[in-house]
Amino acid sequence: MLLKDEGDRKLKKPRFFVRYSFIIAAMISILIAVTIIGCIQERNVKLTFTNFSSEDEFRDYLSAQTQQYIYQIVEKGSAPFISDITTPTPTPIPIPSPTPAEQTKQVIPNEIGDERYSLTNVQIEGIDEPDIVKVDGENIYLSFNYPFYPLPKPTFQSHFLENKSIDEGYERYKTIIISAYPPERMEKKYEIKDFGQLLIQNKTLIIFSYNHISAYNISNGEKMWNMEINGQFVTARLYEGKVYLITRKWIDYYKPCPIEILNIDGKPISVRCMEVFHPIQPIPATVTYNIMVINPKSGEVEKKISLIGSYDSVIYMSYKAIYVTYFKIMDQAEIMFNFLSKNRDMLPIEISKKIEKLRDYDISNKAKYVEIQVILQRYLSSLNEDERKKFENEFWNRFTKYRNENIREIERTIIIKLSLDLEPIANGEIPGKLLNQFSLDEYNGYLRVATTVGGTNDLYILDENLKIIGSLKNFGEDERIYAVRFIGDRGYIVTFRQVDPFFVIDLSNPEKPEIKGKLKIPGFSSYLHPISEHLILGIGKEKSYVKISLFDVSDAENPRELSKYILKEYWSDILTTHHAFLLDKKHKIFFLPASNGGYVFKYDNDLELIKVIDERTIRAVYIDDYLYIIGEKIVVFDENSWEKVNEFSYS
Repeated sequence: MLLKDEGDRKLKKPRFFVRYSFIIAAMISILIAVTIIGCIQERNVKLTFTNFSSEDEFRDYLSAQTQQYIYQIVEKGSAPFISDITTPTPTPIPIPSPTPAEQTKQVIPNEIGDERYSLTNVQIEGIDEPDIVKVDGENIYLSFNYPFYPLPKPTFQSHFLENKSIDEGYERYKTIIISAYPPERMEKKYEIKDFGQLLIQNKTLIIFSYNHISAYNISNGEKMWNMEINGQFVTARLYEGKVYLITRKWIDYYKPCPIEILNIDGKPISVRCMEVFHPIQPIPATVTYNIMVINPKSGEVEKKISLIGSYDSVIYMSYKAIYVTYFKIMDQAEIMFNFLSKNRDMLPIEISKKIEKLRDYDISNKAKYVEIQVILQRYLSSLNEDERKKFENEFWNRFTKYRNENIREIERTIIIKLSLDLEPIANGEIPGKLLNQFSLDEYNGYLRVATTVGGTNDLYILDENLKIIGSLKNFGEDERIYAVRFIGDRGYIVTFRQVDPFFVIDLSNPEKPEIKGKLKIPGFSSYLHPISEHLILGIGKEKSYVKISLFDVSDAENPRELSKYILKEYWSDILTTHHAFLLDKKHKIFFLPASNGGYVFKYDNDLELIKVIDERTIRAVYIDDYLYIIGEKIVVFDENSWEKVNEFSYS
């Protein structure tokens, strides 16, 4: 039983302490959770980035991490709902970024001599990305679930319960190679009983599955090499004849290194402790990202490096570097120390002193945070009902003010820059959290980064050493970023909550980026694609339907929506992958796959729907002047007359 204070307060029963211990813990947790959602004011933090020297050092680093816990309260109580503070929005969608060399130019097709065929719509021209469909001017390579639907990812839970490997039970998945040109004589050349994302280098077809990678000779379909992934395939890039492979593996906290990342012909490929890099300041790490340079012909791993990170680390590759980001949150104990030190009058002097003493204790920050809660819980239990209610409201209001004033000191992103030889060459730190890899863009030696910061958004420009030299803050209030596109000296950013603000940003002076124009329209765009120097295509949703917008940005200060088209479709694959988009600039058309059809639009200063395929479609490619729409079958059209040329069934 808790004793009363000096005075006439009544004795409190043990259940009283339990009840209000929960309330104060919940209130603190919610306030910190809300604060964590925010962002930080710019500060110059000099970080270092180094490698581990031993397994013991790696283990010690992991033990120093502070786990972050966010409690969600589902019943009304003394603290408000999280939903009262943060408005949930649909998951943001990635969009592609333009080429640094010629940003107003799109990913152009191969048009050497008489050959003209489309390439995968990628982030940076010349750096290829894996996709389920590839074309080489003669053949179409299609990896899919026969008879149609492509590559749903198996779940860990289903396979664990059934005691199956990731690939087991997916025999119906395959990759087929189709002789596609001329379209009148389409035929299946052969099939491979393997499936995944595809890359082609010369005469080598590489298939990236969830937990293995295989290479095949295009001429005859014979397997050239195979490697098993110890972990999970994340992504890959093909640049200048080399494959840059990124995998991810959960950290073994008992034996964190060496890390076995691959198994090639029964031989394990491992990363030694000294090949694992990390920020010196401990960050919450759950996985390692393993980056390798692979010879596509032989499968030889020529270089490798590992970086610790979290599951939501973002990876971006330019012509000169690979960038890896880490999202970090200020420690909960540090948040409370800072807040309470600025609000000493809320607590009796002896309570404040107890909390301050905790700073010097030789215990983990996690333990310090627990002790802060205990001290506050005991203080709360000593108050009567009126005093408790007053304290709770005062605490909440002051903490909200503290959060608003210091929110950019809470949430940050660390950026590590690697050379293409996989050597760490720079590191930096910015406020906020990235949407995805397309939030980063390297141009003329500068890295432009767009972040969401609590209820607003920022843009930062970093030099080659990843030091902030320019910034643009607080645009899109009470909204979050849904799409980013950097094109030369301009940036285009879409934020969303109830309407779609389309921002035109002048980046010509890296030290002083400036919003030039803004357009508010219903719905949102989650994919932006420059059609020409002054025309930007936006694909997203308005209410429940897929929306296409054509923006005129010739006058940066007054962007206009030239044309809008609403499809009676609830979904398009373009909303989840930029690879699904196809643009043919010669014929001024683009293709949009959707749940119930495939749509070909003509564009100029207006949007015109010129062809519809009434079935589920996933991709389209072109060879010469023929458009191949890929779905439950392949339907081919002559782009000059739009007459159907052929239909091809996979069976």
